[in-house]
Amino acid sequence: MFSSNILFWALLILLLINMLRYFSSVRALLFILRQFDPLLYHSVNGNGFFTLTGPLTKQLRLVSYINHRLYYDHHHPDVVLRCERIRKQFILMSRLSIFILVSQIYGLITA
Repeated sequence: MFSSNILFWALLILLLINMLRYFSSVRALLFILRQFDPLLYHSVNGNGFFTLTGPLTKQLRLVSYINHRLYYDHHHPDVVLRCERIRKQFILMSRLSIFILVSQIYGLITA
């Protein structure tokens, strides 16, 4: 018989793997931005992006840049490709998180 606990843990592991891929892609984007767009790199607090003391508004600036697809006008194709990849990974993680949450709620209701 199919166990819902196994499905939950499999989806959770899949979500964690996708989160690691997402953060790795953001690091690669910041590395590319440091080389090809230093102004944007400094405006999103490139060196302190993953620190706890980094300002949230600067981190949200990069999220907004990617979410509103402002990277389409960028002059370097690597930046456009990385941003598009990050956007797709974020959408995938969001949908997977919602699916895990709904499956947990369903599991609690039916138990």
